[in-house]
Amino acid sequence: MMSQEQNDLITRVGPGAPAGKLMRMYWQPAALVDELAGERPVRAVKLLGQDFVLFKDAQGRYGLLDRDCPHRGADLAFGRLENGGLRCAFHGWLFDADGNCLETPAEPAGSPLCKNVKQRAYPVVEKGGILWAWLGDGAAPAFPDLDCFTAPDAYTFAFRGLIECNWLQALEVGIDPAHASFLHRFFEDEDTSTAYGKQFRGASADSELPMTKVLREYDRPIINVERTEYGLRIIALREIDAERTHVRVTNQLFPHAFVIPMSTEMTITQWHVPVDDETCYWYAIFTSYGAPVDRAKMRAQRLELYELPDYRSRKNKSNDYGFDPREQATATYTGMGNDINVHDQWAVESMGRIQDRTREHLGQSDKAIIQYRRLLREQIEKVAGGESPMLFLDAAEARSVQGPATMDGIGPTRGWETYWMEVDVRRRRNAPWAPPVPADIIRLAPHLSAAE
Repeated sequence: MMSQEQNDLITRVGPGAPAGKLMRMYWQPAALVDELAGERPVRAVKLLGQDFVLFKDAQGRYGLLDRDCPHRGADLAFGRLENGGLRCAFHGWLFDADGNCLETPAEPAGSPLCKNVKQRAYPVVEKGGILWAWLGDGAAPAFPDLDCFTAPDAYTFAFRGLIECNWLQALEVGIDPAHASFLHRFFEDEDTSTAYGKQFRGASADSELPMTKVLREYDRPIINVERTEYGLRIIALREIDAERTHVRVTNQLFPHAFVIPMSTEMTITQWHVPVDDETCYWYAIFTSYGAPVDRAKMRAQRLELYELPDYRSRKNKSNDYGFDPREQATATYTGMGNDINVHDQWAVESMGRIQDRTREHLGQSDKAIIQYRRLLREQIEKVAGGESPMLFLDAAEARSVQGPATMDGIGPTRGWETYWMEVDVRRRRNAPWAPPVPADIIRLAPHLSAAE
């Protein structure tokens, strides 16, 4: 358990909050690139408790501005895209992507007012199918050379979804290996050949065992947590028998993402981005090491659950997340259907808008949660003391942060320590776009570089 003051410290992300200052040291997902591909590429965006307008001008430049017009505060999200910028619909003041005031047409001819007005603008870059915003002061950090950023465009797919709770509890469910044996338990196993685009539905590497069977029958994982240069590496071990152990390697990518295996050929890098203290979006980049991603299929699968334009789940608190007691008795542990996003959404939203951690009781299976909260507090303190947090990288440092390695497979009970690295390296060397072997894997098992 923790005090209310400690809980506030690690959850609240407004402009003046300690965790908010930390979050503003990192690029934040602001929208999917696809969302600004229509006839009117203008969107209202709320991020870290602040209101912005995001737009794409006629030259293809992205702009992110404070949403209130500096004239008299009207909403720029209803503005007109014209003459190289975004024009306020109230009095026609025009702003470009850098926040420069280009025109104040209601003023007398020759008025110098425009030269003295500037709307605050924020840098925006396109990466991995997501538009990223820099809300901090000074120079922005470089993006690390993660697989999801270095893979060719055809091998990635980006999507997002709304969760109506604080960002931290949404993140913590993804770095909790034990919950999958319960929350995502299916009583019957499906044909793993139909598992494309679905998490926990395929077979583990080097086996024919469906993940659903492994999670259902081996529900007491041994969990190892290691500090890394990018956050945490989490290894969950489920011993099948004396010779075989299921190994699952996932990662916490600081500050608010995780990187997990989706299948033997695909990983998910997922950020949990605060809209405000009580709402967040998950943004995911799916990265393939095999064939190019079938984007049409992946998108269609997800649009069965999520409604545009807000990417809100059709199953939610208002309809009990589709809960069916008969299904709970016979088919799934939750009774909430087969989409694990619904299971996760119920779990974290049911905690309340901001989980009251003064009432929780953590156990051995929560060791990744405990380690992450410790790391989060450390980095908040560093920023409060005027230091740069971890993963605040310059260009040279960014090139050295690669991967990270993930895997899901059944290997030797004795020797799993190198087995998971061998599986990750094998997948990289067989990939058509040649992702690099992360430097930390070579350091941990230098013999792999010769064996490749």
